Amino acid sequence: MSSDQPIDPERLEGVLEFIQAASALKDTLRTGRTAGGRQESTAEHSWRLCLLAMLLADDLERIDLLRLLQLCVVHDLAEAVTGDVPAPCQEATDNRKAREREALRQLCTPLPDDLRRRVESLCAEYDAGCTPESLLAKGFDKIETMLQHLLGANPAGFDYEFNLAYGRAVTDRHPLLRQVRSTLDARMRRRIEAEKGELPPAAKPRAS
Repeated sequence: MSSDQPIDPERLEGVLEFIQAASALKDTLRTGRTAGGRQESTAEHSWRLCLLAMLLADDLERIDLLRLLQLCVVHDLAEAVTGDVPAPCQEATDNRKAREREALRQLCTPLPDDLRRRVESLCAEYDAGCTPESLLAKGFDKIETMLQHLLGANPAGFDYEFNLAYGRAVTDRHPLLRQVRSTLDARMRRRIEAEKGELPPAAKPRAS
């Protein structure tokens, strides 16, 4: 389609209806806290995930950055319908993935067929984690979550130790992910020691 030709009104209407429905991600809360202490939204998480991927892209070889960013943008779309399920509450035996696929199908209903197939295909690729871009998207997703846990003004009793094993099966599969993970693990251990009072006041790290 030529850039100076108007978009088909029905196609445009479908895109706008989908965008309005996806805006529910702005109100979908995660357990992660901001530095100010409020719960972050899934939309905020997805935005920073994209920013992280963009900034590290120059250190990646043979990666399609556009596809990587597309995967990061869509990876949690189903939560506009299902809401977020915290990682400690995700059971391998439940039907969460099936619910999310159905939620995504519902969410994408207004889209033109080609765009619906594109979004659903990207989400399936992300879930499978079998392409270089989907592996990185999944790894950066874990890393962004850990970064937020380090930054957040978390409630008393927050389980920082959970982060040391969180997502390791993914982050161990790529050199850059392993390098970033190693840095965050060291920071997380210092945060754990500080929370336990095992570091002297002068040595306690900032939450970042």
